Amino acid sequence: MGGVSRATQGRPDITQWQAFWRGYLDAAPFILIIIPYSMLFGVVARDAGLDILQTISMTVIVIAGASQFTALALLQDNAPVLIALLVSLAVNLRMALYSAALVPYLGHARLGVRVLMAYLMVDQAFAVAVRTYEDNPEMSKSARVAYYFGCMMLVCPLWYASTIAGAVLGKAVPASWSFDFAVPVAFIAMLAPLLRSGPHIAAAFVSAVASLAFAWVPWSLGLIIAAICGILAGAQAELYLRRRAERGLA
Repeated sequence: MGGVSRATQGRPDITQWQAFWRGYLDAAPFILIIIPYSMLFGVVARDAGLDILQTISMTVIVIAGASQFTALALLQDNAPVLIALLVSLAVNLRMALYSAALVPYLGHARLGVRVLMAYLMVDQAFAVAVRTYEDNPEMSKSARVAYYFGCMMLVCPLWYASTIAGAVLGKAVPASWSFDFAVPVAFIAMLAPLLRSGPHIAAAFVSAVASLAFAWVPWSLGLIIAAICGILAGAQAELYLRRRAERGLA
């Protein structure tokens, strides 16, 4: 990550194609995570009873690994469909936060372009893009849009293709070939570079602890509780630092 910050520092005149390919390359390290992660979903979906078409359709429509795994797990546990939808929505609420974080950099784009951006948004590519924008405020508006699509154009096709591969292979994949490591590694690799301040760390720590503390709550509803706890912790930490800064200036 951060390839653009080295290659384009002080270069606001970078072309759209240069920005696109730089975004493509900056997202490339996530290939090592995306392929096993999405293959795992294909395998798990087949084990859960979905056929190949249903598995592929879920991936193309939802394109959000965490909520897809959550929905499958809840449906396998015979949770009500409404609960599965509610918890999956809660897991995916992070996308709303991602969108808010990108508005200062991409909010100028046309409505149709923003709709396509919203559909293509995935965790890993967002993490790469937002850090690059923060490190390179001189990037032009068109370069920012091109960079975003460069990130997404590597991640999304790989997600589709690897899910299809996992669904087709299905039960032919030996149980000893465990891909479970891909899920936590993917989120660690995404989140670690973004924890740049005390409030960020507080929110991450509290939500992690709360997710463990409330793991007993039925139907994974503890995730919603953990998310709320993390948001409150981050907001309180931000408020505390702001008040301390104001007292220091007074």
